[in-house]
Formats: sequence, C-alpha cells, structure tokens
Amino acid sequence: MRLYSDFADHRARQITADVIAIILIGLWVWLGVTVFTVVNSLAGFGQQMEQAGAGFRETMTEVGESLGDVPLIGGGIRVPFDGASQAGGALEAAGQSQQDAVLQLALVLGIGIAALPIVMILVLWLIPRIRFVRRAGRAQRILSTGAGVDLLALRALATQKLATISSVDPDAMAAWRRGDERVLRALAALELKSSGVRLQD
Repeated sequence: MRLYSDFADHRARQITADVIAIILIGLWVWLGVTVFTVVNSLAGFGQQMEQAGAGFRETMTEVGESLGDVPLIGGGIRVPFDGASQAGGALEAAGQSQQDAVLQLALVLGIGIAALPIVMILVLWLIPRIRFVRRAGRAQRILSTGAGVDLLALRALATQKLATISSVDPDAMAAWRRGDERVLRALAALELKSSGVRLQD
C-alpha cells in the first residue's frame, strides 16, 4: 500500500495536508472538550442544591424523630417536620435533575461543536487520501503485469491532456501502434505520475 507519492512536490503537499488535518482535528476536539467542561461546571449549583436539600431533609427527619418520642404530643409535633423533610427531599431531587440536565447539555454542545467540523475535515482530507492510495495501488498492479507499460501508455492516450501527450511525441498514437519503446515508456510515466508512482528504469 502506497500512502505517499513518489514525487517530492506531490509528497510534500500530501504530508502538509495530513499535518494540517491532524492539527485541525486536534483543535476541534480540544474546543469540544473545553465547551463540555465549561458548561458542565454549571452543574455546581445543582450539586449545592442537592447537598442543601439532603442536609435539610436529614435534619428535619432527625428533629421529627426526636420530637416524636415526646409522650402524648409527639405525634402531632412530628407532622410539620416530616413535611419539611419531604420538601428537603424535593429540593435534593431538583438538584440532581439540574445536574443531569446540565450534563446532557454539556455533552450535546461539546460533541456538536467538535463533530461537524471534524466530519467536514475527514470528508475533504481523508476521501482524497483514500482515492490516492487506491489509484496508486491500481497503477502499481497494472505496471507489474506483462503488458503494464503498454496498458498505461494507452490509458495516458485516453486520459491525459492533448498538449501533454504532444510534448511526448507529435504523433503519439502512431508511435503507440508501432510499439515505440521510448514513447510507450514516456506515456506510461505520465499516467503513473498522475497516480503518484514513478516508472522505474
């Protein structure tokens, strides 16, 4: 598998694109994590609410139980403290719900901010890189066959620009038909170069 072109200028562009893509992906991941951390820090209020509610509930429960032991009037005195204990439990539950809501929001914002740009980077960078690897591999396989140079020269005649073909030979088609080795190799080299593969001597 050929990851990079055999030609220095093309290889340099590929490596530069790879480095830029990796840096951009890293920056968007960092930004997503930062947004998640900042938004999730808002859950501190919910934690304080939950702790306050739990503390209030426990205190009211303890007071109610202590006063409930008073003979004759204990049952009646305990009722308001039990109600206050339930209110503390509701405050505790509200604090927990607030933390859950903030966590969900932090996850959605963090992932949303990072995911879309990363997907766009992958589409713009990774797909062309995969195409290059496949095209270079295909060209290498054709070259390794017995009629590889001839096939690549014919492909060059079909796909390369006329000006480029004419620079190899003014009548490149006739040269291909008569099997001119020099022209065949030059045309094959043109086709291989567009795939990032150098024709070995």
